[in-house]
Amino acid sequence: MKSLQLYLGQEHACSYLAERTANSIFIDPNEPLTAELYSQLIEQGFRRSAVHVYRPHCGPCTACVSARIPVQKFQATSAQQKIIRRNHDLSVHAVSSTLNNERYALYQRYIKQRHADGDMYPPSIEQFESFLSSDLEFVRFYEFRADKKLLAVAVTDLLPSGLSAMYTFFEPEDKRRSLGRYAILWQIQESQRLGLPYLYLGYWVKDCQKMNYKTQYQPLEGFIDQHWQALPA
Repeated sequence: MKSLQLYLGQEHACSYLAERTANSIFIDPNEPLTAELYSQLIEQGFRRSAVHVYRPHCGPCTACVSARIPVQKFQATSAQQKIIRRNHDLSVHAVSSTLNNERYALYQRYIKQRHADGDMYPPSIEQFESFLSSDLEFVRFYEFRADKKLLAVAVTDLLPSGLSAMYTFFEPEDKRRSLGRYAILWQIQESQRLGLPYLYLGYWVKDCQKMNYKTQYQPLEGFIDQHWQALPA
């Protein structure tokens, strides 16, 4: 950790808060990224996007807070228990983290219907492969299926310190199942099953509605002032 080289990125418009700029520091991309190293980095508030490991570095703004769930303390609410029961018929399997037609078609539908106003629109094969496909040893693609129909894919990192929910895309037409929420609840249960202490959820931004949903999963901890502490519900 002490020998890692860090690089400062280019300042750009903030994706979460209007009229703000953002920047990040990056780990040297030539550094071999093992599960053990990334586990240490995620404990210090870093995240992965494709092969790039970064942490927000935005001057006086500290709105982006790395968040995690201590899964052994988690208790599902009555609403979350209903979502779990509603999806009891789904099967979940880990598959290779590669592109195929079925996954890409689902990804396309998801981006077009859920994120047409974001910087991931329009979707492309190149975007999918550069963002999600990986030969890193710790990456898992968890496929959620009803019978043979693919309904969701959770891209997840399996680390010594826990699972890290990197990205999930799902069938946008199936609103009854609450597939995005179920994917998080399933990853909590999987972390518990594996005896891992945490599920990492990426960054929580209090004043950004699309990031604030993470407080629905309690208890939730945030990496603030170089240590983990409880975040409010």
